[in-house]
Amino acid sequence: MLAAPFLDRFLRDHGIRSLSTCTALYLRTCLPREDRWTPQIAYSLGRSIIAYLQDHGELMATPLTPVEQLIEEYRRYLDRVRGLATSTNLRHAVTIRHFLRSIKYDDRPRGMLDLQVSEIDAFIVDIGRRVGRITMQKIAAMLRCFLRFLTARGQAPVGLDGYVQSPRHYRGEKLVRALPWNQVLLLLQTVDRSTLKGCRDYAMLLLIASYGLRVAEVASLDLDSIAWRTRIIQIPRPKIGTPIVMPLTDEVATALLDYLRRRPPDSCHRRLFLRVRAPRGPIESTAVCDAFDSWAARAGISFSGMGGAHCLRHSLAMHLLRQETPLKTIGDLLGHRSVESTGIYLRLHVEDLRDVALPLPMPIAAEVRP
Repeated sequence: MLAAPFLDRFLRDHGIRSLSTCTALYLRTCLPREDRWTPQIAYSLGRSIIAYLQDHGELMATPLTPVEQLIEEYRRYLDRVRGLATSTNLRHAVTIRHFLRSIKYDDRPRGMLDLQVSEIDAFIVDIGRRVGRITMQKIAAMLRCFLRFLTARGQAPVGLDGYVQSPRHYRGEKLVRALPWNQVLLLLQTVDRSTLKGCRDYAMLLLIASYGLRVAEVASLDLDSIAWRTRIIQIPRPKIGTPIVMPLTDEVATALLDYLRRRPPDSCHRRLFLRVRAPRGPIESTAVCDAFDSWAARAGISFSGMGGAHCLRHSLAMHLLRQETPLKTIGDLLGHRSVESTGIYLRLHVEDLRDVALPLPMPIAAEVRP
């Protein structure tokens, strides 16, 4: 392997002789970032080594900047007082970190006590150029929550949260994106299952098309999630808090076995789907999206606003709806808490909508005058 010697030489050229005398933040800034293949692998290897040393307490503690210290206090508030999920807590932290850096919080001797509305507006305008209205709504809500947190602690002027307005978004103004079922089958047939990556990608996409999983649910599956003897699969559902147990179909079981036979047998990870390139480890949700984009392009499937791998979830819902599956059954499969969430698919069921359409009134003939 060329990456390890390359990484060693690279760090030595930067004057690093002992990793234990460095902080994780400093080491990350010293990793190679060139576009060539070996530096890319060396960068990934370096990140894995840093994570391992951090977990075992082998690196120097990184002193917290004022931004990071405030974010840690805010995250404890979100966890202990608001009771937010870890993933939601993390999204809040990312948004607030961008906000604090935009107002140069580290260089403010008075902290947030002299915060002006113009600074909040500048941050919102800058973010608004890069995200849509729905995302902007979430960012505005996070910013209001943070400003109220500061106000309650006496660290910001009262009433600033009232100046953060959310863009208007009307519920149901956009239709969900769903592929015709014949294109879903074409996508699955296009996947080359003669390689490890192809077997993994096929199994991931088939799970979404069969059970309507979200990409995060696919990435979080463990080896223990599958009970081979009883022929069931336990799927984590973070949004509803409890897993759902589904029957393991023959097609899905065959796809998983094909992948597991090619999966490295010496892996110490219990996660089901792993990266195919070194360093080995569990995949992220983005790997599922990348797999979908790659094979969809190869199959020639593309339309505006396809929405990535999530459109397979919508496609399954529409396929079941056209087979006259009860709406409640579809909602239970998709993990919806209310029928209203599943009802969005009814708007795409055009043939049934034709039956409930009212006839157009006949135009009244204009009176003809001599």
